[in-house]
Amino acid sequence: MVKKDPRVDAYIAKAAAFAKPLLTELRARVHANCPGVVETIKWGMPAFEYLGPFAGMAAFKKHAVFGFWKHDLIVEDDGKAKEAMGSFGCLSELEQLPTKAQFAKYVKTAMTLNENGVKVERKKTRPKTPMAMHPEFKAGLAKNKKAKAGFEALAPGQQREYVEWIGEAKQDATRTRRLEQALEWLNEGKSRHWKYKKC
Repeated sequence: MVKKDPRVDAYIAKAAAFAKPLLTELRARVHANCPGVVETIKWGMPAFEYLGPFAGMAAFKKHAVFGFWKHDLIVEDDGKAKEAMGSFGCLSELEQLPTKAQFAKYVKTAMTLNENGVKVERKKTRPKTPMAMHPEFKAGLAKNKKAKAGFEALAPGQQREYVEWIGEAKQDATRTRRLEQALEWLNEGKSRHWKYKKC
């Protein structure tokens, strides 16, 4: 028996008119070829799990997408995946989907990979080039020993968050406001995103 998540029903119901038949068809094809699949919502979008992450789909204003979690091991590289975050590029009509037979083949491959516990190697990301500290931030820290101590006590990633936040301000007034806020928080030993930390 096909188990459907009502949150996925709601997502499809809210999608743009062009996307509803695409999402409905993709959902039906996944269930038809992988009876043990489980629906859920991840990152605000419909997702499918089968012995781990399996696939996902989403609808936007002008296109929809569908992607296999282990895309590189399932779908041949035809360049479409570079158009959008999914395996088949930007979808706007049913005719753009792979044939039912080809889609079934992709699903079976995805199932086999998960059944065999195959892991996808994460691509190594280049380390971020450190952003130079804005002169006004440097001067502000030099004048405020407590804030400087608070800054130096932070982990490198937390320091970078402050440096980028102040350095990326496009207007002087915005930078000044951010600098004042940063010094206040650093005086209190707070990281840039302290509000979002769990107590």
